[in-house]
Amino acid sequence: LSSVHDPQPLSPSVRRTILSFRFLGVAARRVARMSRIQEMVMSSSGNYDYDLLVIGGGSGGLACSKEAAACGAKVAVCDFVTPTPQGTIWGLGGTCVNVGCIPKKLMHQACLLGEAIEDARSFGWEFDEKKSHNWELMVENVQNHVKLLNFRYRTELRTKKVEYLNARAVFVDQHTVELTDKKGKVTMKTAENFVVATGGRPKYLGLPNERELCITSDDLFSLQTPPGKTLVVGASYVALECAGFLAGLGYDTTVMMRSIPLRGFDQQMAEHICWYMGEHGVKFIRQCIPSSIEKTADGKIKVSWKPTNGEGEEQSDTYDTVLIAIGRYALTEECGAAKAGLNIHPSSKKLIGINEGIGHTEQTNVPNIFAIGDVLEGYPELTPVAIQAGRLLARRIFNNENKQMDYLNVPTAVFTPLEYGCCGYSEEDALKAFGEDNIEVYHAAYKPLELTVPARGDNAGYVKLIVHTADSERVVGMHYLGWNAGEVLQGFGLALKLKATKDDLDNLVGIHPTSAEIFTTLNITKRSGEDWQGDGC
Repeated sequence: LSSVHDPQPLSPSVRRTILSFRFLGVAARRVARMSRIQEMVMSSSGNYDYDLLVIGGGSGGLACSKEAAACGAKVAVCDFVTPTPQGTIWGLGGTCVNVGCIPKKLMHQACLLGEAIEDARSFGWEFDEKKSHNWELMVENVQNHVKLLNFRYRTELRTKKVEYLNARAVFVDQHTVELTDKKGKVTMKTAENFVVATGGRPKYLGLPNERELCITSDDLFSLQTPPGKTLVVGASYVALECAGFLAGLGYDTTVMMRSIPLRGFDQQMAEHICWYMGEHGVKFIRQCIPSSIEKTADGKIKVSWKPTNGEGEEQSDTYDTVLIAIGRYALTEECGAAKAGLNIHPSSKKLIGINEGIGHTEQTNVPNIFAIGDVLEGYPELTPVAIQAGRLLARRIFNNENKQMDYLNVPTAVFTPLEYGCCGYSEEDALKAFGEDNIEVYHAAYKPLELTVPARGDNAGYVKLIVHTADSERVVGMHYLGWNAGEVLQGFGLALKLKATKDDLDNLVGIHPTSAEIFTTLNITKRSGEDWQGDGC
């Protein structure tokens, strides 16, 4: 340092004094700048802890929180798993990752591989060892993959600058939640906006002893010992999927259903699934409900049941495992939704969207609180739906976008032993919506080429195309029973989104030899009464 006006060097004491003032000046400017930034943040967030707090760390909640953070919002996501009556808990990621779609499909794959081993002999593969399955090893490897996903989600939250709060959140008012962590420590957090993405948990029957003696899908995928002889109570897709892979892995499996299978799905397809499962060893007890559940002296579970209509004699049997899969309930009471003034559906206990405001479909009656995923009344309970809705909602709130979630014509798949993919109307709903005179149903049975050599699956595959004749035969429903159903319907789902007609499918050249190409060659209608059995290639 030197003086501009004096060429003589400055003394050390003067140099130190000048440097000190300069340092203080820089520090003062930094403090002033940080103060202005803090004022701006506090102003934008209304003195709240967060711009957005998401309650629920499932697929939808995580997608919404990360998207909001990418839009510049200060975001936190709360996630807490209450142990099941059997003590089962899991990590970040929600139902799909931990106790739903992911482990379910992996175990379904284990079942398919068992069939493929047998098919391999017909294709020339020779091996002497008797086929057997190791339940413990499968569970260990599936759970290792799940835990890897848990870790990945936590890492992504840190990368995206979303604060993760491993605590149960309960509303105190519309801007405040009380957080309780696993150690019982209680804190309060505030937010300008909330997204409720709590999802649901399995229902129970309401019988004595059931919580101590029975399991649900929350427990099955981490079960440490083989399930043995199993009774699956329920006819939901969860019930049939679990029963399907359990039977495929070699376990004596029975399904007890109160009324119809796969309520809400096309019933012809649902019954075809049950027929196929029955042909492959699954036993069905129809039109019955359990009346009591007891533990026997030898440690097994005795289940008694009676007809749903109350008529007929009570029957019973003993099982090693009883899996209850009769549906799910929304976790609105658990998060204190009523304390925030939210409107709750009296039957489903889900939150009611009002189709107004920036949240639109996901907007609750409280202006700053939104709902996505399984907790939202009247919309598909599907992981990709929650993810898409969450991302679009975050962009509307924090990025001034206006694109809304389209809940129509969402393709989905049921991973039963004979897989089922569908999009659009079921035949029953199409008849109600458009009238019998305005609906035509094209259909056909088929057998995949891959199953011809091992000589199995004759006419097990079946497809159905529902068209609206008064609207140029616009396709309003597609249904596919067979192998790789999810892969097939994912592509054809776009056709329904783009309002494709039967003529569009007729003009589409199929990929040969595939199962999906059958949609391009359908020419037999139910109304015609002609033979629809497949001829093969």
